[in-house]
Amino acid sequence: MQTLVTLDNSCIVVRTDKTRISLDPTRYIPSDLAFVSHAHTDHLSKTYFKSTINRVLTSKETMEIALARGFSIGKIHQEDSTVQLLNTGHILGSRGLLVNNELYYTGDISIRKRAFMSAEQVPNVKTLIIESTFGRPHYIFPALSEIIHKANGIISQMYHHGVPVLLMGYPLGKAQLLAYLFQHWEPFYTHDSVASMNLIYRKYGVPLKETMVFSEANEKGFLAKTKPWVMICPVMHSGSTFVKFMKQKFGAVTIGFSGWAVDQRYRAAMGFDYALPLSDHCDYSELLKVVNLSGAEKIYTFHGFAAEFANSLEKLGFKAQAIKRYPKRSRVQDRKPKTHRIDSYF
Repeated sequence: MQTLVTLDNSCIVVRTDKTRISLDPTRYIPSDLAFVSHAHTDHLSKTYFKSTINRVLTSKETMEIALARGFSIGKIHQEDSTVQLLNTGHILGSRGLLVNNELYYTGDISIRKRAFMSAEQVPNVKTLIIESTFGRPHYIFPALSEIIHKANGIISQMYHHGVPVLLMGYPLGKAQLLAYLFQHWEPFYTHDSVASMNLIYRKYGVPLKETMVFSEANEKGFLAKTKPWVMICPVMHSGSTFVKFMKQKFGAVTIGFSGWAVDQRYRAAMGFDYALPLSDHCDYSELLKVVNLSGAEKIYTFHGFAAEFANSLEKLGFKAQAIKRYPKRSRVQDRKPKTHRIDSYF
């Protein structure tokens, strides 16, 4: 059975003999099936899913989170002998797509065990399409235990001085991990935008502590400048209205959590008081591990440092190619999608 990997209107498309599958489409792409790997908004599109009635390959968790974020993405197509969804350990509900047991599209992936998050085994395939967000060799993350130890040390020091702490991460995925890892601190609050995602995590069995949200705690006067507390918040720049308010009124200290914190300039760019490298993606060494575990004859890289990672793989003896995305075109041009054949395999 021949399967093609193509780039259609800047979207990766897998074409089998009978089925055309668009991978994480963010604009209209004619296809039989649309695969949605997870519910981060850069993998969703209100325009795309309003434009047609789609059969969607996704997890029930992703469907529910997407709906909670204002995205109605169609009806779930059941897995069969040709398509299978595998947990990628990125966030709740994240999945990779296995096609005909010979191609694996990772979507965003993390194979590192992180509290309640873990991934399934990487399948053995002929072709691998792998994200390369951190596809440069210097992106090596420390052990989770080291990050937890450092964060607890900072919080302890702040508590000793009566200073509240804001733990900041992406509101979907990272924030829930932070809520789990640091819920032993009291008082413990949650930003309203994070709390809505926590509800869904708890529904699917993740034991997150129920906490008071920021708006209620602030209204009731539970937040004090002279008394320490911890709050889980979405990532925000120090210049944002919220962070300015929290610093001016309560003297709060910020700790930002991101894989980008490997770069020292990230802390300064975001204006965090502290920044720690905790990610929901694979680091460079883990990306190499995924490639080796897959045993793939051909590797396509996408997102992030795709060209750099493909080049590194080539030097290691792999047959690798970066998928180059094309600039967005006007709506008129989008009515006639242009397809670019990348390669074929059997």
